[in-house]
Amino acid sequence: MAVQNRSKIIFLIILIIFLCGISLFWLDSIGLFNFGNKFRSLTEREDLSLDASGDEPSLIEKEEFGKEKDKLLERIEELDKREALLAEREKEINAEKDKLEQIRKGLDLERKKFDDDLKKDSGYRKNVIVLANKMSNMPPLESVKIMANWEETLIIDVLRQMDASSEAEGRMSITPYLLTLSPLKEKASRIMYLMTQL
Repeated sequence: MAVQNRSKIIFLIILIIFLCGISLFWLDSIGLFNFGNKFRSLTEREDLSLDASGDEPSLIEKEEFGKEKDKLLERIEELDKREALLAEREKEINAEKDKLEQIRKGLDLERKKFDDDLKKDSGYRKNVIVLANKMSNMPPLESVKIMANWEETLIIDVLRQMDASSEAEGRMSITPYLLTLSPLKEKASRIMYLMTQL
């Protein structure tokens, strides 16, 4: 009798467990409880955090990929800044180069002008020496008449050259005498003053 009661109790316990399982499955299928997804999420959480099956990367790989991506973006940003800085520096260098080119052109023009002036001055000096020699060898009155039509600067330069030539040859200059002759009397004082100033 006791064995029969014990087997009935065991049977009832198994029946209750079976009915509870079917009830839970039925409640899960109608959506009242979500045991299947919870159970699946618990069992798959560890797998996702460590290893991924198939083509899906793991969370660690995703995190490492994100870090590498951030590093790459920082590097690209740094390179863009350097490129902008180099472009700005290149503009400054080109501007300085243009300035130097303009200065060089200006210096070339100044040198050319100086060379032209030097040639003109050299030719002018030769002409002054020739005129001074001619005026020295002409009669004083003739020299004065010719010089009366010249510009004052030319008269002064010729008279100075005559003084220099006379001094080099060790003889007296005739320029004071020429200044006293007519028609240079009106200009004499002015020419003598200019000879001391120029």
